[in-house]
Amino acid sequence: MSQADTIVREDGIIDSVSGPVVTAVDLDARMNDVVYVGDEGLMGEVIEIEGEITTIQVYEETSGVAPGEPVENTGEPLTVDLGPGLLDTIYDGVQRPLDVLQEKMNSAFLDRGVDAPGIDLEKEWEFTPEVEEGDTVEAGDVVGTVPETVTIEHKVLVPPDYEGGEVVAAESGEFNVEETVVELDNGEEIRMHQEWPVREARPAGDKKTPTEPLLTGQRVQDGLFPIAKGGTAAIPGPFGSGKTVTQQQLAKWSDADIVVYIGCGERGNEMTEVIEDFPELPDPQTGNPLMARTTLIANTSNMPVAARESCVYTGITIAEYYRDMGYDVALMADSTSRWAEAMREISSRLEEMPGEEGYPAYLAARLSQFYERAGYFDNINGTEGSISVVGAVSPPGGDFSEPVTQNTLRIVKCFWALDADLAERRHFPSINWNESYSLYREQLDPWFEDNVSEDWPEVRQWAVDTLDEEGELQEIVQLVGKDALPEDQQLTLEVARYLREAWLQQNAFHDVDTYCEPDKTYLILTTIKTFNDEAFDALEAGVPVEEITAIEALPRINRIGVQEDYEAYMDELKDDITAQLRELY
Repeated sequence: MSQADTIVREDGIIDSVSGPVVTAVDLDARMNDVVYVGDEGLMGEVIEIEGEITTIQVYEETSGVAPGEPVENTGEPLTVDLGPGLLDTIYDGVQRPLDVLQEKMNSAFLDRGVDAPGIDLEKEWEFTPEVEEGDTVEAGDVVGTVPETVTIEHKVLVPPDYEGGEVVAAESGEFNVEETVVELDNGEEIRMHQEWPVREARPAGDKKTPTEPLLTGQRVQDGLFPIAKGGTAAIPGPFGSGKTVTQQQLAKWSDADIVVYIGCGERGNEMTEVIEDFPELPDPQTGNPLMARTTLIANTSNMPVAARESCVYTGITIAEYYRDMGYDVALMADSTSRWAEAMREISSRLEEMPGEEGYPAYLAARLSQFYERAGYFDNINGTEGSISVVGAVSPPGGDFSEPVTQNTLRIVKCFWALDADLAERRHFPSINWNESYSLYREQLDPWFEDNVSEDWPEVRQWAVDTLDEEGELQEIVQLVGKDALPEDQQLTLEVARYLREAWLQQNAFHDVDTYCEPDKTYLILTTIKTFNDEAFDALEAGVPVEEITAIEALPRINRIGVQEDYEAYMDELKDDITAQLRELY
């Protein structure tokens, strides 16, 4: 909306300042309007209106702001700029490009009140129309394409709030995002630049039941607790258990077309690592830079708390924009606990009635609104696209009974519980297989049967049963010792040890083991099952368990993950295990 289109109004006046919450009087505003606060023009958003008093959450540090300074209303809600240039870019919580702000300031430290559009309004892009004069287009239709990066073709869409009509002009050539690329007979002009309010979901058709997995390249997730494309997952875990590394692995290796990574209130050194590493990483799918299909939103813990509250909405709106083009998007939110803490702080400054542990009463509703924007959709233009949302949760002290974890559990269908004890034992990913679950398993089984192996569900269930039995036996072992168990139970413990060490454990820093395709995940599991089946045959034939576990081939199971030519290695290993065990009887 241009300045001329906004309602004529008088500026308001600051009445009081309480951290990021500012109250103003005499301000003609509506809920969620964006305003500029104080002499420095700090960006904020209207969050409460009571009589003549308007309450604003400010997205920047408010020190030095005083009562009596002006407040200017834009008349628009908080929106994001959508168009070519979103990828390979790092934003703050309200979609200000950090590299552009750094150039403006000529410093890594940003002054207050500095602003920049979310995408470059001057840069020209090579536009190729996909419609001709006389074609009829509707809201959401693709009218042309732009080579946004070496990896992603950007599809220029009719804005969802347009009526559509007959094309009267469409030209190829180089245009900036503000120039008209397609004209319709009703006078509507389509540009590459769109705006969309972040708190409003972009329109889509039916939400479908997802039937294809989002392959993560991590054995414990793909093998035991898969997530669907268009699914939701939570990664709760205490400090140091590996939440951020796990999410970074998903961002690097998941088979999504687009990755949106939101650093929401995390430590600055972790976000620095992400910002420095991602531009250097090659994309395993294409060999191009990973950033060519990635948008980063960096809102660290030392940044203003109000911007933290908005950054998840900024990220999910960008994800919806690429979903509308027919892409599969993976969104990583690290972490939703910091987002909830921002809501709690602002709620307390508004003097709202607190809920459990001081969180606002609407915590569950806000979490639901966020996760509900994920899904596998029929888009309004006839294409299909998905948004998979993975949210990290940081429960204080690792207490999964706290409100953010519990409310998240009621919403998501995939739960990857990180365990501090596993992390201390250097078992990574430290996903506890006894506490984690996936409600997508059954609906994804047909895909694994068709694309990996028909007996995938049966082999996986064998692994689950073995690990469950180990958990029960370990309680007995702690009381009476391993040697007091019957030999068959001792052998079960040995098989489960290889499941944990060779299958569930994975080295994120090894060039080969950092990513494991589904075929390799399956073959490692069948190799361990081959040992299980042959070992129990030998035990029934009277071979002592000590001799069974002492065969020369057995330790090689732990080296499967780092083998490049894994199929030949495992074929040979299965043969050696079988031959050496059968020699014993």
